[in-house]
Amino acid sequence: MPSKVYWGSPRQTQLDARETLPAKLDLILDELNLRERVNGKRVAIKLHLGFNLGYSMVHPVFVRRVVEAVLEGGGKPFCTDVAHSVSDAGKRGYTEETLGCPLYPAAGIDEKWTVRHEYPFRGISEFHVAGAIEEADFLIDFAHVKGHPCTSWGGAIKNLALGCVDGPTRSAMHDVVEFEPYYFKDQCPDEATRVAIRESCPYGAIVDDRQDPDGLHLHPDRCNQCMRCQAVANGALVIRRSNFMAFLEVVNIATKLVLDTFEPGNVTFINLATHMTPVCDCFGFTGLAVLPDAGVFGSDNIVAVEKAMLDMTARTTIIEENLPATMEIVSREGHPWQWIHGQYKDPYEQLALAEKLGLGSQAYELVDVLPVKEPDFKAVSYIQAAPN
Repeated sequence: MPSKVYWGSPRQTQLDARETLPAKLDLILDELNLRERVNGKRVAIKLHLGFNLGYSMVHPVFVRRVVEAVLEGGGKPFCTDVAHSVSDAGKRGYTEETLGCPLYPAAGIDEKWTVRHEYPFRGISEFHVAGAIEEADFLIDFAHVKGHPCTSWGGAIKNLALGCVDGPTRSAMHDVVEFEPYYFKDQCPDEATRVAIRESCPYGAIVDDRQDPDGLHLHPDRCNQCMRCQAVANGALVIRRSNFMAFLEVVNIATKLVLDTFEPGNVTFINLATHMTPVCDCFGFTGLAVLPDAGVFGSDNIVAVEKAMLDMTARTTIIEENLPATMEIVSREGHPWQWIHGQYKDPYEQLALAEKLGLGSQAYELVDVLPVKEPDFKAVSYIQAAPN
């Protein structure tokens, strides 16, 4: 049976606060029966608080709506993210006063408050899940949708996978792309070929290997699979889809370990798809949006809410004039996020893997919580100025 995904459009019919996204988020929280589900529970609201000069994350106005709903339902909320984002969150408007609840680093201030979970995958033997997540009774995954250089995109799954583990686990997860060899020294005939391979990449994704002066290292986050290197590599360096998909798969695994700490029915997911920039909020700055706003999505099924969001954004195209000058579109096949980050970073394949892992079903029914109507121009009114 398809899961319901509740959606609030970014569009309005009238100039009315009741038709704006925070108000539509309220309607989604009602449909999710959030207040009835959190009574007496310790509720973790997992955000991505950004870093440095970022300003396009989930605005505190939205977070406050969720916090107030939890409080009204008798829950005990706190907001959480990785330690380095929490440490200076006040500079970006995230404080206990603005949010309405405490703000804690998920794994403690030094990221040593964790619980170990064994799970072998491509050189990883264990994942360390954040203690604040492990000790919570209920989880609200409130993600800001954006591009991501390693996965091509980021939403609810990415928000949990990289934000609910400690630093060493995050580092090990990024290293899975190196597990399957891609540089073969015996296939490189001479130093000139090695240099030619390195210099063929206009993005600096191929560099000298620090561990081996005769080797090459690939930065997969910078690689958009333009394949310029393949024209000169002669088999010495191989760009494989499996290397890139390994990171998307390990992100699914980490998310499953996080979600498995909660009893059934004690998790819900919200994706805010506004001001979608080409890279993750953890980069510490905000650039221009490269996709039109798609609204706010909510569901108890993490795979369904991601699928609905991807399908909605797939109907649009990259706003090319907003791309940073150092990014290019290599192919216009697949989801728009793949246009700029590469065909081998496939969000739909990631969801297929997530479904196989048991995270949820891709089947969904989209429910518009406040459909945009044909305007009645005679009824148009403007918000009156507040009295002095």
